[in-house]
Order: sequence, then C-alpha cells, then structure tokens
Amino acid sequence: MVDAVLGPVSVPAVVPGARGAAGARGEPATSAVAGGVRVLRDLVYAEPTGFRPLALDLHLPPTAATGAHRGDPAPLVLFVHGGGWRSGSRREFGPDVRDAFARIAAAGFAVASVDYRLSGEAVFPAQVDDVAAALAWLRVRADAFGIDGARVVAWGESAGATIASLVALRADASVRGVVHWYGPTNLIEHARLLGRTNDPDCAEARWLGATAGERPDLAAGASPALVLTAGAAARAGAPTGDAYGGVAVPPPFLVVNGTSDDAVPHAQAVEFADALAAAGGEVELVLVDGARHRFEGDVDREALFEHAVGFARRAVSAVRE
Repeated sequence: MVDAVLGPVSVPAVVPGARGAAGARGEPATSAVAGGVRVLRDLVYAEPTGFRPLALDLHLPPTAATGAHRGDPAPLVLFVHGGGWRSGSRREFGPDVRDAFARIAAAGFAVASVDYRLSGEAVFPAQVDDVAAALAWLRVRADAFGIDGARVVAWGESAGATIASLVALRADASVRGVVHWYGPTNLIEHARLLGRTNDPDCAEARWLGATAGERPDLAAGASPALVLTAGAAARAGAPTGDAYGGVAVPPPFLVVNGTSDDAVPHAQAVEFADALAAAGGEVELVLVDGARHRFEGDVDREALFEHAVGFARRAVSAVRE
C-alpha cells in the first residue's frame, strides 16, 4: 500500500549551491544550475506502509511559474531510472549523456526523477504503484510547482522503461507520450531468450517474487506488450482472466533499442511496437545498429537524446481529442 504524502508544499526561493538532504517535509533542498534551471531535491512523495520514504528530484525550467513568479506552466517529464528493478536511484540517467536532466529542463520541461521501492524491498506491482503515486502527487501540486499536469511524458530506461510503460498504460495515467528506452516488454519471452525461465536469482524473478516459469500470469501482468495484448482481447470479448483496466488507446510511444543489446534483446522492442500499433497507438520504433545496453558502443548518444527530447516536445504540443 502506498500512502501518498499530501501535505502542503512550498517552493522556496533559489538557494545557490544548496546541497544535501531536505530539511522538514515541504522545505526541499534547492540549487541552481546553468541556464536558469532550478532543482528541488529530496521531495518526499509517498511513505509506503512499512518502508522508507520515497523521494523525487524536480528540475524546473526557467519558464516555470512558481510562487510569485509568473509564466506558462511547464510540461512534465516523469523519469524512471533503470537497474534491473533491484538497484539504481533517481540521480542516475542511464546512458552517458552530460547533464541530461538539466538539459531536458532547459528545453522547457519540468523533470521529475523518481525513486521507487527496489525488488529487495518489495515485489511487483509495488514499483508501478510508486511511480503512479509520484505522478498523482505532482499533479496535486502542479500550481505550486508551475507545471502542467495535463501535459506529461513518461520516460524510462531499461527496467525503468518497463515501469514507465506500465504506468502509462493505466486508464487513469493520461500521459501524452512515453519514451521507452531498451526495457523488457515481455518478461516470459525475455526470460526464455536469456535462458532463465526458472532461475530464481534473475532480475525478473526477484522483481516478481517468482520465476516466469512458476508464475507466467504474474510475468504477463508485468509485461507491457502482454498487457496490451490482454487489453485488445478483453475489448474483443475474449476471456482474459483478470479484468483489464488499461487505456482504450495507448499514448504515442518512442521505443528505442540497440541491435546488439544482450541484456534486453531488440526483439522485445519489435514485439512491443507491434502490440502498440495493433492497439491503435502511434509508435516510432528506433533500432540502433550495433548499440549495446544503455546505448554503449560506437553510438551517437547525443543524437538519441535530442531525438527523445524532440519526441517529448511534439507529444506535449499535440492537440488531444
């Protein structure tokens, strides 16, 4: 169970060079970076029962309207880190891209990078619930932070892409787009491809609390491609077991994977793109020749980063019917 922290939040003036943990809740540590971008760190968004408080960092663009400042509310990028569901933190972007969060903010977005419970702390669906709670928390405080809660792009890398996609496919998410970078999308097939269907120590099993071989139903529920397939079957009247409560039509997706990724084979991206298209969604599939996991190798990571920012900009600018 996730208990969202719903107390009032004040956005203090910039304190140049401020670092470290926040003080009392609602008094986040702040700092300034180049280009007028401000960072509010250690914002506690939820206190799951029996677990550590969960926090996010919020990069605000120069145009964000907060407190006495005036301006247009900024669209939001909700960033979900990777790490095999068992490691990583909100301070990590993933690929080696310089000042990624600050640069996304400089492009006009508020950027919330989110911590969630790791698999050593809680199993699926806790991580999806946590990120969904972070989004809800931000929307409640949209006016205070100067963000537009109706214009949200979810962006995840590796395991974080799986989580971000599952959040975006929920009926109540209402996101404008998703950047899905090299995340597993069919955990049953992913485990099979890597020869660990019945390996209790693999990342999938630790996340699910069971192997894909033991609980294929659970693995399917944690697989964005299979969630889409189940949703299509449910809408067609076919029996699917648990009721499907996802979006009728998925938001636009940018799905990117390296062709030499041995952690998440690019077949996962192809399957997901096909499922998105079959569900009536807009999808752009980018297969990066020779790229390994996290775009390692002889890869133009800057170009991939800028392409994703451009996708996000188009997604929040599109008129939704």
